[in-house]
Amino acid sequence: MNILEGLNENQIKAVTHMDGPCLVIAGAGSGKTKVLTTRIAYLIEQGIKPWNILAITFTNKAAKEMRERLDLLINEEPGFVGTFHSLGLRIIRENHDVLNLTNNFTILDSDDVLSIIKKLLKENNYDPKEYSPSYIRNRISFIKNENLSRGEIEKFFNTQAEQVAIQIYDKYEELLSKNNSVDFDDLLRLPVKLFDEHKEILDRYQEKFKYILVDEYQDTNEVQYQFNKKLSSKYKNLFVVGDPNQSIYAFRNANFKNILNFENDFINTTVIPLDQNYRSTNFILDAANSIIKNNKERKELNLKGNIGEGIKTKYIRTYDDKNEISVVIEEIKKLINEGYDYKNIGVLYRTNAQSRLVEEMFLKSNIPYKIVGAYYFYSRKEIKDLLCYLKLISNLNDDVALRRIINVPKRGIGDTSINKLEAYARDNHISMFEAISEKKQLEFKNLILELRQKANDLSLTELIDLILDKSGMKQELENDKSLESELRLDNLMEFKSITASYEEQTGSVNLEDFLSEVSLVADVSEHKSDGNEVTLMTIHSAKGLEFDAVFLVGMEEGLFPHQQSLFEDGGLEEERRLCYVGITRAKKRLYLTNAKRRMLYGKECFNPPSRFIDEIDKEYLDIVNPSLEEVKKIDKAEYYSENSEDYKAGDVVMHQIYGRGTVVGVEDNFITIAFAKNYGIRKLLKTYKGLKKLN
Repeated sequence: MNILEGLNENQIKAVTHMDGPCLVIAGAGSGKTKVLTTRIAYLIEQGIKPWNILAITFTNKAAKEMRERLDLLINEEPGFVGTFHSLGLRIIRENHDVLNLTNNFTILDSDDVLSIIKKLLKENNYDPKEYSPSYIRNRISFIKNENLSRGEIEKFFNTQAEQVAIQIYDKYEELLSKNNSVDFDDLLRLPVKLFDEHKEILDRYQEKFKYILVDEYQDTNEVQYQFNKKLSSKYKNLFVVGDPNQSIYAFRNANFKNILNFENDFINTTVIPLDQNYRSTNFILDAANSIIKNNKERKELNLKGNIGEGIKTKYIRTYDDKNEISVVIEEIKKLINEGYDYKNIGVLYRTNAQSRLVEEMFLKSNIPYKIVGAYYFYSRKEIKDLLCYLKLISNLNDDVALRRIINVPKRGIGDTSINKLEAYARDNHISMFEAISEKKQLEFKNLILELRQKANDLSLTELIDLILDKSGMKQELENDKSLESELRLDNLMEFKSITASYEEQTGSVNLEDFLSEVSLVADVSEHKSDGNEVTLMTIHSAKGLEFDAVFLVGMEEGLFPHQQSLFEDGGLEEERRLCYVGITRAKKRLYLTNAKRRMLYGKECFNPPSRFIDEIDKEYLDIVNPSLEEVKKIDKAEYYSENSEDYKAGDVVMHQIYGRGTVVGVEDNFITIAFAKNYGIRKLLKTYKGLKKLN
């Protein structure tokens, strides 16, 4: 079998490179996995012992794919094919005694680590509300992934919270040592420590792994960089594959400069570009190339396709965010009629919070979908918690809602107390809310009563803000400072878009009506998966995937590129790389969409188009700008202007949903209207645009 058959010229150069450092700049869809596996087979064919070959990937999925491909090429097993962490674990197990560990040491997961940190904070009299356990955990992880020395830690950790993190870190390390345990970050850090402190151990592994291959090199962090450099320093046979244009994990401590600086770190490096793309049409690649060329920190690589010109990228600027998703749905229906499958269509967005509207409108349109990398919006813990606050405010007898949130955020009300409360309420035939008598529980009860009273004078959106502030939910997440808490807070803020949209559609600020409406959308139990559905996901989650058709939605300044990136060093270039990744997920069809007005985090925004749109040469775009009449036709919308009517008691009005009614009261921002018996008395916003006076 000729293992080089079917490879292009540069792929052959990469596969047949023998000795010395080699950097392969592998563009999107350029066959890098094929190059890596074929190179391993080629090395063995050239007489290199299989056990002298080490191949490192970033994910178990990638490692599994590589092993499966190798099984088709060779009969012998290489020395190691797997992830950085699995290799680190093997090295630690083989040298556990040197690290003062027994051979049955345990590995702590992130939840274990968090529990230990909470315990240590408590033992050292630190308030977890002031010094978030998740924040401390993230700082400890940073120390280990950056492999910081004691001097570097003390130099870089300057704030009060960071000083506390150092103290907890020291006690945490003592506890791990005492308990014969390591954490996930230690699987990378401890092998480097072994190599630094025991030259004979380093030499043993250098002799064992004379040929080293590393996938996705642009995603390596500092400790992984040090690991690679030390292990390859004897024979210099380090073969790395990556694409700086696809480095999008700075928030995980990845340092894309590791790949940019490779030639400086390793003398006499052979550089081989893989610029032949086997995935996408030329129009899609041209759009990607024209955007990424605006980055200054990059390796020159211009992707070239081999499957034809294809169809121009369709750019659609819509009237508002709902119209944007309506247009996406219409375009998907057209694709299905053309013979595309739902499973080969991806809708990608910059932030998880954007998924909420997409989900809602797909459900209403009966478009089958699945969400990758996140729960359905209404299934997320923080959203369920917020809904239970609303339910309890609306109905004080809702024991299910009370049980969920009486200790959210933590109020020192444990399961034992809650069980006693429930038993007392049951025995006395009263609600749990009515049964509350203990001090800590009374504080919660008074909070709910206060929120219930103030709800009468607020819009639904204002009520959400009040709940988040008064309950402490917002403060808890802001204090945490972790990426997870930031995303959860984003979701809570996005819930205000639901209330604001409901108020815009109906004018109603009635909590009971709103909860009834939400329950219809929130019940996703009927959302069944048959394997053929549109994929909804963030662009970060889409890396490594491909679809026949891709929709990049929300292409607006402040959203994508994200507002926060504009204030971070290198942030805009990382956003541009993210856009490049999103575009190159598409094989045949690419759609870029945005909206002139958008409801985000409960506020109406008017964002200009993303600068990334302007960076695409117009010859590659099919630009579509629906007229207002087309917008109305797609959305079946009737109202696109604010209501400026003045109302007084006795006015007869027509509501677009509730029908004819009579104004019975006017106060501040609200109108109270008596409708027919089906709807009764309703409090509406004065600005509601679906209300007209008839007299």
